[in-house]
Amino acid sequence: MGKALDGVRILDFTHVQSGPTCTQLLAWFGADVIKVERVGAGDITREQLRDIPDADSLYFTMLNGNKRSVTLDTKNPHGKRVLERMIRDCDVLVENFAPGALERMGFGWERIQTLNPRMIVASVKGFGPGPYEDCKVYENVAQCVGGAASTTGFDDGPPVVTGAQIGDSGTGLHLALGIVTALFQREHTGRGQKVLAAMQDGVLNLCRVKLRDQQRLDRTGVMKEYPQYPNDDFGDAVPRAGNASGGGQPGWILKCKGWETDPNAYIYFIAQAPVWERICKLIGREEWIGDPRYATPNSRLPHLKEIFAEIERWTMNRTKFDAMAVLNRYDIPCGPILSMKEIASDESLRTSGTIVEVEHPVRGKYLTVGNPIKLSDSPTEVTRSPLLGEHTDEVLAEFGYSNDEIRSLRVAGAI
Repeated sequence: MGKALDGVRILDFTHVQSGPTCTQLLAWFGADVIKVERVGAGDITREQLRDIPDADSLYFTMLNGNKRSVTLDTKNPHGKRVLERMIRDCDVLVENFAPGALERMGFGWERIQTLNPRMIVASVKGFGPGPYEDCKVYENVAQCVGGAASTTGFDDGPPVVTGAQIGDSGTGLHLALGIVTALFQREHTGRGQKVLAAMQDGVLNLCRVKLRDQQRLDRTGVMKEYPQYPNDDFGDAVPRAGNASGGGQPGWILKCKGWETDPNAYIYFIAQAPVWERICKLIGREEWIGDPRYATPNSRLPHLKEIFAEIERWTMNRTKFDAMAVLNRYDIPCGPILSMKEIASDESLRTSGTIVEVEHPVRGKYLTVGNPIKLSDSPTEVTRSPLLGEHTDEVLAEFGYSNDEIRSLRVAGAI
């Protein structure tokens, strides 16, 4: 059985992270992703944060697997003609250039539609239409303008950005869904369309529970599930959540055995209402079961800091893995804080294909993430990232260029 996106050919003009995340996901699903790069230079991340001299960086290799690379100078007249032919024969063009860059290249929406009315043009931008639409945005900026930073961190500290790349990779995932949706609609209409994923919009979509909380705060003036605010001392905006869960299940990060020397010897503990009695018995506070101050979820809210402090006295006597084993026997929701070192060596993640070891001709073996979405009829085989221009001749031949024509394009500096 073929791959889910077999037969879909994508021109990938993306670079750095947001766009490559999108196109790599589509490549994992079987699309033929042709990464178009600058002659002699390529994607800037090939050389960023290098750990091996003269080898493509992990930044590049982990975002560009399963793709083919061609080099093309789109400012060169010969290069422009090559691009015209590719646009005519491809299904999707994906880009995350600065605003207006495609138009300056001579390939705005109207021009592309003239060449191929079925073409889908998908773009990542910092902002959608409005006063900031011409502004550049990077990961942490997106987290700030999308509402994530203002609600992350602790109430006695500044806003904090998260290590999860919700601005770049998060927006790339949104864009991939938009592209697949547009391809599905094209089956019915025969027409291409523009797909836009703005980074501010993508972050806000991932922060929708905070927009929910803002409306609750506007109406009631309090959010009792925040344990760091037992006296309802709220301002007029959703505060930083600390380690509160953001939902109806109170949770917090608690110390485990070894926390004094191990920065990740912690566990996330959720004091879920259905297992409250089990929690009380486990930590030796059976008297809380019938105490009106603790008997119901609402009555417990003003006492959450005290409750978690008592639970922490229990977790501090156990490693995070021992604590998890015991808590799971009682169906108490929890999760150890796993370091990247622990995740990299987790055999179950390798078995499931969530982490994959890949062989590269220059840098040797490296770890990369696998497809987080598993399809039963379209399993993902993760392959290495391409060398710069590795597939230029191969791809141009597929678009009808002869060997002599390819040599002429190279002499002209177009490829």
